[in-house]
Amino acid sequence: MFEFHQDKRVYFDYQYRTAKEYILPYVRRHHPLPTDSKVLEIGCGEAGVLKAFLEENCRCVGIELHESRIETAKSFMPEPVASGQLQLIARNIYDIDPEKELDFRFDLIILKDVIEHIPNQDRFMHFLQAFLAPGGVVFFAFPPWYMPFGGHQQICRNKWLSKLPYYHLLPTPLYHQVLRWGGESAQTIQELREIKDTGISIERFEQIVHKRNYKVLQRQIFLINPIYQFKFGWAPRTQNTILSKLPYVRDFLSTAVYFLVTKK
Repeated sequence: MFEFHQDKRVYFDYQYRTAKEYILPYVRRHHPLPTDSKVLEIGCGEAGVLKAFLEENCRCVGIELHESRIETAKSFMPEPVASGQLQLIARNIYDIDPEKELDFRFDLIILKDVIEHIPNQDRFMHFLQAFLAPGGVVFFAFPPWYMPFGGHQQICRNKWLSKLPYYHLLPTPLYHQVLRWGGESAQTIQELREIKDTGISIERFEQIVHKRNYKVLQRQIFLINPIYQFKFGWAPRTQNTILSKLPYVRDFLSTAVYFLVTKK
């Protein structure tokens, strides 16, 4: 596990800077955000991404499963919480009825490094439409399952396992055995198992998008994930144009993909 995974303030700053310098400009290039846009982030963690949108006078809502992360987010941004510009909710998204519990639908919904954790992504994509305002868009960023660290093995405490690429693609029993040999806890192994069960490729994501009556406004595949600039000092780099057109092959040689989609 890298040190920044344990330092919530540092990781909050990485998320904020990534949103400020890459996600917000990416969204605006393809979908202008009007003044006072309503923005929802699902799986917001400490809400570093939302900070960039708060600075643009957006009204933001963050939903997160873990109450401790919501409490940390509140401690990092007390002023927008107190003013009502930022609402933070510790609940499962499926337990929220937007018709009854929210005052508005959203011009932008953000899922950054979240869709790969969600079981039954087909069902989720259909459910998500109830939160989207007419003409609204959804931004997705995720590591394709087949990429070097698509299994999120970087969260391992064993320094070798946290830096070893591609072994998440091993058959499940062997993968678990490797994690046990490395001394990983039962909790970490369970978390990595869930990611292995739900990990999503670029191709399967696009199939679900079309099946659930969305259209892709823009897709950008990265050889070097933008957040790596802040984590490791590596300059972001998009994938080769020819390689990006090769299904499945491109998944193995990318570290992130950005999508902007809307309802047809």
